[in-house]
Amino acid sequence: MVTIRDAVNDDRAAVAAMLGRAFADDPAMSYIFPDPVERARRLPRLFALLFDGDGVGMRLIGGAAEAGTFWRPPGQAEVPMTVMLRQSLPMLAALGMALPRALRLAHAIEAHFPSEPFWYLHIAGVDPARQGQGLGGASIRAGLARCDASGFPVYLETATQSNVGLYARLGFELIGGWSVPKGGPRFWSMIRPVGRQG
Repeated sequence: MVTIRDAVNDDRAAVAAMLGRAFADDPAMSYIFPDPVERARRLPRLFALLFDGDGVGMRLIGGAAEAGTFWRPPGQAEVPMTVMLRQSLPMLAALGMALPRALRLAHAIEAHFPSEPFWYLHIAGVDPARQGQGLGGASIRAGLARCDASGFPVYLETATQSNVGLYARLGFELIGGWSVPKGGPRFWSMIRPVGRQG
């Protein structure tokens, strides 16, 4: 039985380190940080900032921070300007020279958000050593149950094509594919209607 709980601030470092490992070969993160050594060094810093920013919604973790999902609530999928300004210096430190690629990717993602209100499954990751053991699915299902109770659908995008089938099994429907301009990665957009079972 996998225990899923809300992350607290004391989980920040462990969750950020786990997500750094989970996204080490992710196409979007590989686009932002093409050099694998630089990527491994910078990803935990980036995910620590995303952990902070996504505190406005849900941050669920499974096991000993071996899986994690970050969810933004309806109407708050885009990062508010006040948060962007507050995080600008730490974000610059985390991204370094990769900032233009990160901004290009973020703008492309936001351009494909649905027009109706939705919960946004912003991040879902599992420590590579624990993948395939049900932790990620349990963390996502726990979040989906809460989203269903609120009466809003859930939206996500993934840059990993093999994830499309995984999310389909959780009730998500593919609604489009698109690429980040100027040679960026391809993404698949998916939405899960309220209460939809895979």
